[in-house]
Amino acid sequence: MEVMNNDLHLLLTDTQQRAVRYLTSLDERPVAPSPNAVAALSAFDVPLQHEPVDAREVIAELDELGSPATMAMAGPRFFGFVIGGTLPAPLAADWLTSAWDQNTGLYKSTPATSHIEQVALRWLIDLLQLPPTCAGAFVTGTTVAHITALAAARHAVLEKVGWDVEANGLFGAPAVNVVVGAEAHPTLHKALGVVGFGRTRVIRVPTDDQGRMRTDALPSVDGPTIICAQVGNVNTGACDDLAAICDWAEKHGAWVHVDGAFGLWARVAPSRAHLVAGLERADSWSTDGHKWLNVPYDSGVAFVRDGDALRAAMAVTAEYLPTQSPYRNPSDYTPELSRRARGVGVWAALRSLGRRGVEELIEQNCRQARDFASQLSAAGFEILNDVVLNQVLVSFGDPDRTRRVIAALQDDGTMWAGETVWQKKTAMRISVSCWATSDDDVLRSVAAIVRVAAATS
Repeated sequence: MEVMNNDLHLLLTDTQQRAVRYLTSLDERPVAPSPNAVAALSAFDVPLQHEPVDAREVIAELDELGSPATMAMAGPRFFGFVIGGTLPAPLAADWLTSAWDQNTGLYKSTPATSHIEQVALRWLIDLLQLPPTCAGAFVTGTTVAHITALAAARHAVLEKVGWDVEANGLFGAPAVNVVVGAEAHPTLHKALGVVGFGRTRVIRVPTDDQGRMRTDALPSVDGPTIICAQVGNVNTGACDDLAAICDWAEKHGAWVHVDGAFGLWARVAPSRAHLVAGLERADSWSTDGHKWLNVPYDSGVAFVRDGDALRAAMAVTAEYLPTQSPYRNPSDYTPELSRRARGVGVWAALRSLGRRGVEELIEQNCRQARDFASQLSAAGFEILNDVVLNQVLVSFGDPDRTRRVIAALQDDGTMWAGETVWQKKTAMRISVSCWATSDDDVLRSVAAIVRVAAATS
């Protein structure tokens, strides 16, 4: 099977033009796809044909059927989840990375992407002001970053009591205490289950009215212990008191893991950095690049202070693998051996933004969230949270009316936000995390909310 060079050129040029048309349409199209566009997806439901189909026809089919049925998550007025629209440089870098097609597990076989990822990790550690000796791993997202970091934590706390968990597993191992806040994200519980600690076999610490772990309620524990803190509550954006949690951990000899899926980025914003004071004292951290750094899906990062613990938990070798290298092998620090070079997009984002650009991105979104809250409050709607980062919770009255307003807004198409329940109150959650969101987008969205709410009884 051959693809002629001129055919490849035509294919990629056509794909580029289609992608540009899609991206430039996002500002004006409805954020949610129309029911007709979703219904048209049934055209994909055909048996696999026997003969090949020309690649340009394949891309045309994807674009003409798929593009209209997408949610405009990359656009400036999607506020449904903490999702960043991809910045131009990492988008282009992602295309080039796919063209390179490097299985970035071992430095010797993929030196370019392995080296670029190592530089990106060093930049992130410096930017987030983590201990300079940290090791890191580029993974699919915060869920796998939790798994990666908690595997390192599992190794470290059990090694301290003489147990080799990689060799012997958890059967017969000393019990490990796991302490979490009552508002811990479900992905953390999933990760705890994957690494063998159990989703519900945890010590839950009550939280305050913003979802922060109450440090006055931290338990007294003995033996191997891991405590999982959170910066950036998924509803309120609130951050646990890391300094107090680290004080408790030092007293009890516990490992501190920080779920910083989006809240970790508060570290780079001068007006928000106080929310994560003490961050550098933890032992491991998880975050997403595809949230506030605005790189393509899928991109998560795990950082671990004790690089030896991370490598002990993750490293793999075999006779046929060229693992001997004076440089870092990415597969020694990640769950995967076969993996795409996710860190190249992160490198491109950081290289294009610089320190100032990252700082301004976070500051802008936080200010826009506060603008949402102040304008909606002035319009007579109830704001349920202290708006400290990029999350805003809005109530339009009783639960039924709030749901009706949310549904009507989603149908209106000007903006898109979803429903949540916060401390038994139904609310609309606005998450501001896209580089492309302008102040005008905030004004347009507020105007749509006011208009739709007034028309919704």
